Amino acid sequence: MFNAAAQFGFDIAAFTAVMVLIVLGLGVIASMMGIFNFAHGEFVLLGAYVVFLCNEAGLPGWTGLVAAPVVVGMIGLVLEATIIRRFYSSPIVAMLGTYAIGLIIREWVRGLLGGLYKTVPEPLQGFVSLGGMNFSLWRIVIIVVTSVVIGLTWLFLTRTSHGLRVRGSLENPLLARACGISTKQLYALTFAFGSALAGLAGALVVPLSSVDPNMGVPWLVGAFMLVLLSGSSLVSMALAAVVLGAAQVLVSTYLNAVLGGMTIAVLAAIILRVRPTGFARA
Repeated sequence: MFNAAAQFGFDIAAFTAVMVLIVLGLGVIASMMGIFNFAHGEFVLLGAYVVFLCNEAGLPGWTGLVAAPVVVGMIGLVLEATIIRRFYSSPIVAMLGTYAIGLIIREWVRGLLGGLYKTVPEPLQGFVSLGGMNFSLWRIVIIVVTSVVIGLTWLFLTRTSHGLRVRGSLENPLLARACGISTKQLYALTFAFGSALAGLAGALVVPLSSVDPNMGVPWLVGAFMLVLLSGSSLVSMALAAVVLGAAQVLVSTYLNAVLGGMTIAVLAAIILRVRPTGFARA
């Protein structure tokens, strides 16, 4: 019984680690810039695709993990500078624009892959045996990498002057601009940072699944619902990802994957009905 619970908890930790990266990336963009990036799932796809290309080129397995957030972050920076910043005054148009960008990326990757599913081996294979249980080394890497990234992000936001400006812009963009903070530059860096987190999530999760053009869609749906539950609080985003992510793993494991994929959306709707502020402070 204990072994089963421990194994289940480990699976939850690995899944929610990826979800936290995606939710934080999407949530920071939504909170600061006032738009939902509906291409965020495709940024997860791009991160996975970068890993696939590195593997096809015969590069060391860790190369893709490093390259994915850098490449996707740069793509996000270019898209923000050339397209998205033109529509900040009209959030609806901006969201439609990001949706169109996502469709273009998805179909572009579909054309390159030929509609096929491509697998990528785990850069670090094997298991760690502990107390009669086997824990995947790559899932351990996912948990450790995510913990380090989240920890560094927290230190940046709470212990640096630049982090103070970011938090100020998150809370009140108008007041931040009145205080002389260049929100235009912060928006560009924020979009690039959120994109990089999505790229990193794609790089981490692809060895556990496969590269396919639609792989980012379910991640986007789950992250979108979690951001709605969380408001602008990074802590609330992480908490919502852990709680509802655990519920999804539970349903997928003991019922079926189809119902598991619907779990976050259904629970989010119920929670918002009962408590309109969700996981955010009232």
